Amino acid sequence: MAGLVLVAGPAIAVAAPEAATLPDPLRAGWKGQHVCELLKDNAQMRVLRCTFPPGWGHERHFHAPHWGYILQGSTMRITTAKGTVVRELKAGDSWWSDGIDWHEGVNIGTTTGVYLIVEPK
Repeated sequence: MAGLVLVAGPAIAVAAPEAATLPDPLRAGWKGQHVCELLKDNAQMRVLRCTFPPGWGHERHFHAPHWGYILQGSTMRITTAKGTVVRELKAGDSWWSDGIDWHEGVNIGTTTGVYLIVEPK
């Protein structure tokens, strides 16, 4: 009788099929224009500054793991696979994300939002 051998190997993270076709935050824009600019890119990290005037947004895109910091606050309507929320984002707030398959957002407030995104490599 032949035996069955199972070999364990390293876990491989597989992105959702949709994420493979979506732009990252640097390539994603709004109405054909970029909203994020590349500030730093080296072997350790990539840093983006993203600016959202009132009524401006960020088309559907994915995120690698990253740390974010709000330079100038705004009110964003953010849509993900789980639904839509409105968030008051305040200057000085920060967050960590393990990555996002997709989201999109629109500044529905009256102030321009400016955020830093730091992606470790």
